Amino acid sequence: MTAGTTALAGISAIGLLVSGCSTGGTGTRDEGEAAQPDKVAHATPSPSASSPAPFAKVDPVRLLKSDPKVSARVKTQLKPCTKDEYPIDVSYGHLTGATGQDVVVNVMNCADAVGLGSYVYRASGTSYDNVFTAEETPVYAEIDRGDLVVTRQMYAPGDKPAFASSEVVTTYHWSGGTAGKFAQQSQVENDYSKAVDGDGTAAPVPASP
Repeated sequence: MTAGTTALAGISAIGLLVSGCSTGGTGTRDEGEAAQPDKVAHATPSPSASSPAPFAKVDPVRLLKSDPKVSARVKTQLKPCTKDEYPIDVSYGHLTGATGQDVVVNVMNCADAVGLGSYVYRASGTSYDNVFTAEETPVYAEIDRGDLVVTRQMYAPGDKPAFASSEVVTTYHWSGGTAGKFAQQSQVENDYSKAVDGDGTAAPVPASP
């Protein structure tokens, strides 16, 4: 019994030694390196190569005042409404297929925000080129899925400034590469309902016979 017990103990010791030499787990490695706990990778998110670069802000007032394509009528009305707040909307995007950015600028009046002019500027090095001008009052331009959408309010005789009779929405798409131009893609006219008159009061309904 003593010999058998001694033999079993020797086999168990060999088994433990073999287990300790295994490369798995946290035991002693074959090369004799000190055991180290398994490492958990904590990846730090890196900016994607496809992430869009932030747009560079422009001074729209300076841009408009130095542009010879902006009419004297618009420049005359290009004044702050309160302190240094100008009635200008600015949008940044990519419209012309150039590597740089495009800037859409809308100028309005202070009284009732009627659009006086809409312009598209394309970055050209450190300057900007005017590639689109619309000054048929009232007008407003915006970027929609890579196209330029220009809305013009249409007034009938007697319409109040806040209640136009209809609007014409024209979509332009840039064609011809960097040396191209905006080409009209589509045009839609929307007639406004006359069920509500200019002061917001519902129009009277004729009495039934």
